[in-house]
Amino acid sequence: MKFTVVKKSVKSAARAGLLETAHGVIETPVFMPVGTLGTVKSLTPDLVAEQGAQIILANTYHLFLRPGADLIARAGGLHQFMHWDKPLLTDSGGFQVFSLAKLRRIDRDGVEFQSPLDGGARHKFTPELVVDIQRQLGSDIMMPLDVCSNPHDPKEKIAEDLQITLAWARRARLAARNGEAAGRPALFGIVQGGLHEDLRQEAAARLRELDFPGYAVGGVSVGEPEEDLYRIAQSTAALLPVEKPRYLMGVGLPQNLLQCVPFGIDMFDAVLPTRLARHNSFFTPLGLASILNAAYAEDWAPLVDGCDCYACRHFSRAYLRHLARAKEILAIVLLTMHNIRYLVNLMRDLRQKILCGEV
Repeated sequence: MKFTVVKKSVKSAARAGLLETAHGVIETPVFMPVGTLGTVKSLTPDLVAEQGAQIILANTYHLFLRPGADLIARAGGLHQFMHWDKPLLTDSGGFQVFSLAKLRRIDRDGVEFQSPLDGGARHKFTPELVVDIQRQLGSDIMMPLDVCSNPHDPKEKIAEDLQITLAWARRARLAARNGEAAGRPALFGIVQGGLHEDLRQEAAARLRELDFPGYAVGGVSVGEPEEDLYRIAQSTAALLPVEKPRYLMGVGLPQNLLQCVPFGIDMFDAVLPTRLARHNSFFTPLGLASILNAAYAEDWAPLVDGCDCYACRHFSRAYLRHLARAKEILAIVLLTMHNIRYLVNLMRDLRQKILCGEV
């Protein structure tokens, strides 16, 4: 993997870059749709690509449970298995340490968790195993096992979580080093530390010593106030190497992207575009809207005037409202296409403004 900063803003910390991987070059800043189980919900891979998505994210934890990394490896890797020829990023399962807290137990060696699929089988994730699983998946960018702290926990608990994360990061870095020379996945370091800037400073300093190919800001967008998200994103991004890509994990509302790109963030992901579509919501320049709004019953306009997505080019709000009220699957498909395309266009516009010196 190679990252090049093409243009730095003179007005902010924003930058336009090129991230080169074995499966293609990514123009940054970039939004990555989430395909948890090797699929972006409701869309074929070709439809995802048609919306302009340059890279998607898949979930190591869930793919490990079902259908299994061994099976995916035998299929030729996740790219081949899911028919996606562009870059893939796989996360580590660290977020599930947070979201499935009742099903796991953390110790210094790793995380033991109870499968949410059958409630019985127990598995142990270690930093080394997580690297091996992602190598089997064949991702272009992989993430190390980490502890995503609850931001409402006492600082002492978050500090303990951070020490575990840093120890795991070192072990994962050692496990990944041999593969990097052979063109294997690039491992990013993840900065944790909750809402405490001093803990974030410690984490960034320790991770920079390990010289990761890229760095992520984790542990945000997990229930904290929006102003804290922005505070931590900005202060942490400023601690990371300017020559390496920076990834803000789990953040994807349009207003979040507009606010955080000027902090020097290059990569974003979130399940929001697909999840909101499944709940009949879509992005507009004025914020979220529901297609079930009665005002759309005889509205012949597209979802967003000027949007070039397939849904906006071919269908009216009235038709989409009809589909949603009738619970037709096509409503979810079209709203998902719109939401992903909306974020792709937003990031393209931001990149162009950086290149033109407007951001």
